[in-house]
Amino acid sequence: MRPLLLAAAIAFAPMIWCQEIASPASPEGLASSISAAADSAHAFDFSELDSTISACRDLNGFVNAKWFATHPIPPDQSHWSVGTALAERSLAIQRNIVESAAANAGRVTASSIEQKIGWLYRSGMDQAARDKAGFDPIKPLLADIASLRVRSDISGYIRAHYLEGGMIFLFGANADAKDASRQIAVAQQGGLGLPTPAYYAEDRYTDLRRAYSEHIARTLALTGITTADAEEQASDVLALETALARASLTPLQLRDPTRQYHFVTVLEASKITPHFDWSAFFTAQHATVNQGFSIAQPGFFAQFDHLLATAPMKQWRAYFRFHLIETASPYLSTAFEDNHFDFRGRVLAGQPQQQPRWRRMLDNINALMGMALGKLYIQQNFSPDTKQQAEQLATEIGAALRQHIEQADWMSAVTKKKALDKWSKVLLKIGYPDDAHWRNWDDLQLTPDRYYGNVMAINLFNYQYEMAKIGKKTDRNEWIVTPQRIDAFYEASTNAVNIPAGFLQPPYFYPGSDDAINFGAIGSFIGHEFTHAFDDEGSRFDGDGNLTDWWTPQDRQAFTARTARLVEQASAFAPIKDKPDLHVDGALTLGENMADLGGVSIAYDALLTALEKSPGGAMAIMSGYTPEQRFFMAWARNWRNNIRDRTREMALHSDPHAPPAFRANAPASNMTAFSTAFQCKVGDQMVRSGDQQVKIW
Repeated sequence: MRPLLLAAAIAFAPMIWCQEIASPASPEGLASSISAAADSAHAFDFSELDSTISACRDLNGFVNAKWFATHPIPPDQSHWSVGTALAERSLAIQRNIVESAAANAGRVTASSIEQKIGWLYRSGMDQAARDKAGFDPIKPLLADIASLRVRSDISGYIRAHYLEGGMIFLFGANADAKDASRQIAVAQQGGLGLPTPAYYAEDRYTDLRRAYSEHIARTLALTGITTADAEEQASDVLALETALARASLTPLQLRDPTRQYHFVTVLEASKITPHFDWSAFFTAQHATVNQGFSIAQPGFFAQFDHLLATAPMKQWRAYFRFHLIETASPYLSTAFEDNHFDFRGRVLAGQPQQQPRWRRMLDNINALMGMALGKLYIQQNFSPDTKQQAEQLATEIGAALRQHIEQADWMSAVTKKKALDKWSKVLLKIGYPDDAHWRNWDDLQLTPDRYYGNVMAINLFNYQYEMAKIGKKTDRNEWIVTPQRIDAFYEASTNAVNIPAGFLQPPYFYPGSDDAINFGAIGSFIGHEFTHAFDDEGSRFDGDGNLTDWWTPQDRQAFTARTARLVEQASAFAPIKDKPDLHVDGALTLGENMADLGGVSIAYDALLTALEKSPGGAMAIMSGYTPEQRFFMAWARNWRNNIRDRTREMALHSDPHAPPAFRANAPASNMTAFSTAFQCKVGDQMVRSGDQQVKIW
């Protein structure tokens, strides 16, 4: 279980905010610096701009319409974006690493990470061996489930087989929200097979629930039970999950940090779940829990306990049986893999075709041993000079944020002082871990065959690593995201901004290239992560990562009034043409929309400061576009993303990120600087003024 993360989510971020500009503006008197432009021309392909769409009407369309038309979604993808294109290039590099490791696993140093990665990949790619084994690897566990007879057996199964399919709730280590310097055990709601509780209740998902029930039955039938038995058990599984869903908080409710933390002693926990022995569970997990732990959503666990006492034993057996098979399916034979994709990929995400086997194995390696692979990736593909340049850019963005805090006219001096204290404690983690914080994998034992066995060995190894943190001090410098990841995060419990090396590549970052492009692309993302420290969630944590109210009531009220206008803007947007009644949830996406607006505003001011230090750069026009225009164009280019409608619809209910087109347009539409840069006029759709314009940071 990782700490509260607030992410840019480039690889997947669902939108559009349409609005009219004539040809690109070239303000009279602004000189052209062709020599400066020549070295940076590769950073933006100006021929991709759509001159038939005015930036003042729709920045997203102006920058991205041609790209949308020429980049259809591949059949084995649920969406296709500049981020996924970058990820594909990165995966090609990673593929070379793992295939080389697999080919040389018998010759490299014994128990090295190269050998472990090689054996994991080799065993996963040996489909003949996996097909021959069928579901043999889980037969002993299925027998254990079949032997469950009395109520106490249910808790015993969860304790003994939590990792293999007993995960009815989430459990792991996390910083104590009230004392972030220490790690505690945290139990959170879980156990559902559909994306959110709404899928179990709303009429619009009736067909999807039917498809899920059919999927459960097919999954169970793969282990040899009759069709009639499989259908009956599927009904039991859906009934149990529906009961859990009724007590589960929605994604919007979970955005409230206070609903992710409820510290109790073990004795107090037993009053919430009198039929579940937490002490016995902790002992079985090798977790040392002394003073207490967080039972994050008490209402969910009360319902869980009620079901322990009342749900028929056959329901529990069916539930455990299905979730064991479902969890194991990606690591078993072709029949199980294909069945898993048929629902998870084709039905839920609308993805027509499964990805090639090498890609699936590589995704699994990233999920299971991502930090080990990251070390090999960094050694071959990321220079210290790029890391240094990115750190310098991030420092400049941070300085601009400080100025924005100091100049906030709606915040009192008392709260502003505490905000600046938090700003001063933000930890920048750029590129990859320092030498002392690469994970040690020496005790992990793998084999050249038995893929499912290797996967479970790694799961146990990672779980033990997690359990060992409980009761220890929080290490702010630990990396919880892999260096090769195409993404960025703000981590509230450590007050840290994480920018992995995989993110620091074109089209987001061009080392030594045009400042306008770099500040508009990666700079805005870095500003986005900084801003998360002060959004509606991050602002509830102080500079040391503690959940505490450090705002005056008046400042919080002023903040809420401004954010409410941002909620209204997002909620007006309906991204699916054929479903105009489906709107963005402005409250669910508030944190990310706020971070977008703050990030772009902060990065823009940081660019102006950089241009003041380089007058020649300030004068540079490229293909007729000023630095200010290129800044906004680079931001909009970040959101080139074609998405399948089913994936988009699922995201509207569960993803805290608004659709890409909205993210491209919304920040610029709230900035006078954008209107000035493109010489927009009052009445243009991208121009907001007066009370329509939102400014927070």
